[in-house]
Formats: sequence, structure tokens, C-alpha cells
Amino acid sequence: MDTFEVIATAAFGVEAVVAQEVRALGYENVRVDNGKVTFTADALGISRANLWLRSADRVFIKMGEFPALTFEELFEQAKALPWEDVLPENACFPVIGKSVKSKLFSVPDCQAIVKEAIVERLKTKYKRNWFEEDGPRFVIEVALLKDVATLAIDTSGSGLHKRGYRQLASKAPLRETLAAALVQLSFWNPNRLLVDPFCGSGTILIEAAMMGLNIALGLNRSFDSEKWPWIPADIWKRAREEAQDAIRRDLRFRLLGYDIDGKVLKVARHNAKLAGVGEHIDFHTQPLSKFSTKRKYGCIITNPPYGERLGDKKEVEELYRQMGQVFKPLDTWSLYILSPYEGFERLFGRKADRKRKLYNGRIKVHYYQFFGPRPLELNSESEDGSGVNG
Repeated sequence: MDTFEVIATAAFGVEAVVAQEVRALGYENVRVDNGKVTFTADALGISRANLWLRSADRVFIKMGEFPALTFEELFEQAKALPWEDVLPENACFPVIGKSVKSKLFSVPDCQAIVKEAIVERLKTKYKRNWFEEDGPRFVIEVALLKDVATLAIDTSGSGLHKRGYRQLASKAPLRETLAAALVQLSFWNPNRLLVDPFCGSGTILIEAAMMGLNIALGLNRSFDSEKWPWIPADIWKRAREEAQDAIRRDLRFRLLGYDIDGKVLKVARHNAKLAGVGEHIDFHTQPLSKFSTKRKYGCIITNPPYGERLGDKKEVEELYRQMGQVFKPLDTWSLYILSPYEGFERLFGRKADRKRKLYNGRIKVHYYQFFGPRPLELNSESEDGSGVNG
């Protein structure tokens, strides 16, 4: 196989962001579906996708897709796929699965049948009846949706949200992939001040700083497909060298993070340092009530505490009212706020210019977007974060 149909999976609501990232990498034939983005790429493209896709969950090679109403159909169709083209004789190939709105609803049975089908196919190729499976890892997924089975191989290994910098986290951390999506949906750029007044362990700011410096998210981790024998080592070496060369090392900007918990800010500073962006982010212990700024233009992206963490609906409602009052003078700023609370706009005292439905884990949330005017004279303002009290 020289080219592959590649699937980048994504959380609900961020598929368009992932598609934009794929196109930015130079890949075409991009198709967007619920929970996934499909495109065509070669082995180098698989490497680049794993290193660069900030908002995707995983990168798969699609092996086949077909209707499957019976276990016999699933077995025969799975067996007909060219597994020998990608699985070496000693491959370790566990099968995972999921089933939604399908007649074949028993996931363990589907996994076992696909496993058996692949083994039967490989027996013909390698002329043996037993496989040790002591070689490189190829996790195979069988996903059934409305009686259509999609079989794919996971090239990533650990989910792409595991960047390698978050060894420590707060109690309710925002997943890195969602944080990256929030920043991309805000259209923030390093020429504009960015503030997170509820920064917690710093994920939004760290993702923004990595984006601003053009640091590939996967540089500090490994991937299952790096050990696959048919992807030459120099392919991955080339992709990693490209990523290193792309870092904007001479860029200077400052991001500001505030939180009332000094202990969690120690975690944030540690994470930022591991991510290589510590010098670009200032963290301060400060309550929301103390926030003010003389800066005319800026951007706030934040995931404020909500009921699950505060445990008190009245406290949450009071917090949202306070946010509305504190942010009211920022009429030239752009505000981006993630919240699961349906009455947020009423409490905040302002209707969002745009509202996007997303999921923070299994919690349905809305991304409230309040657009400020376009900055006219950014160069006349200091770019070091001066003018913000903290």
C-alpha cells in the first residue's frame, strides 16, 4: 500500500476544526462525518497527522467498510480484507470494538469474530496455524453504526490528547484536544493578549502557547506506528525533523493565567515548563473579583468552574453573574467561555454572538463566543501583558 484512507477521530462538535488542521497539512479529499474526518495520505502523512493534529483523538488506517447484519457477514467481509499488507507475521493485534444502533450489538462477539477472520487470512499468507503475537502492536477497531461495520487500525497508540507535558493535573482537567479546539475556534493569534481567569492546571494557555510557537503536539511522545516495519524509520525521522524546524523560536509573546488555588498554579507552571512554553505564560494567584485591565484589546478563553466541581448551583449562578460584571468593561475584548449551564447568557447579562455545542468528556457544554472589534493599533500597545492587574 502506497496511500491509505486515513481516519482522524474527533469529539462531537470539533470535526470541522480537525478538517481544517488536515487541510493545513496539505492533504485533500477531506470528508467530514460525525466524530471523524477522513482523508488520503501516505506513510509520511500518517506520521505528520500524529505529530500535528491538535484537536483529533486518534489517527486510524481504514481497512474496510461494509454492511454486516449477521456474524457470518462480518466474518467473511473481514476475512476478505488485505490484512497481510499491514500485519507482519509476529504482529500483536488486539481487537477492540463498539456498536451503536446495530443488529450485531454484542461487542465481545464482534471482536472475537473479527480476530478469527484476520487469523484465518494470515494463515493463508504465512503458512502457519499459530501466531505468537510478540511483535509490534497493531490495535484493530471494529466499529458498527447502523449495521455498517468499519474496520480500522490505530496508528497512534495512546490518545493524541496525551502530549507528554501533563504529568500533573488538577481534579477536573480539560482534555488537551478540546483546549486546542477552543483556542482555534477563538481565532486568537500571538499578537493579541490572551487571558484565562480560571486557568487551573493551565491547559488552555499551554495549548495556545504551543500553537503560537508552532510546536507540534506529538514531539515529546511516541506512537504505535513508529514501530511498524513497513514504515521506514527515516519517514518518522523526516517528520520529526520537519516539526523541529517549524518551531518559531524567535517569537515573543505573553499569556496570563489566574486562579484562586495557588497549589494548582504550581502544577500549571510545571506543565508549562515540560511543554517548553514556560517563559511565555505568567501565572498568578488571584480571584476573579480582582481582575481588571487597561489593555484596550485582548482575548479571554476560559473553562470556569461549574456545578460538578463546585457542587452548589447557587454558587455557580453567582459566579456567572460576577463574570458578567467583571467582564462588562471589556467591550473591545473577545470572550470565549465554556459552560454546561443552559441559562448562562441570562446570568452573564449578555447574549453570545455565537454558541457552539461541544462535549467536555461526557458533559454537554456550550462554547459561548462574544466577539470584540478588530484591533486597530496592536503595535501601539505593549505585548508583554502590562496593564493587567495581577
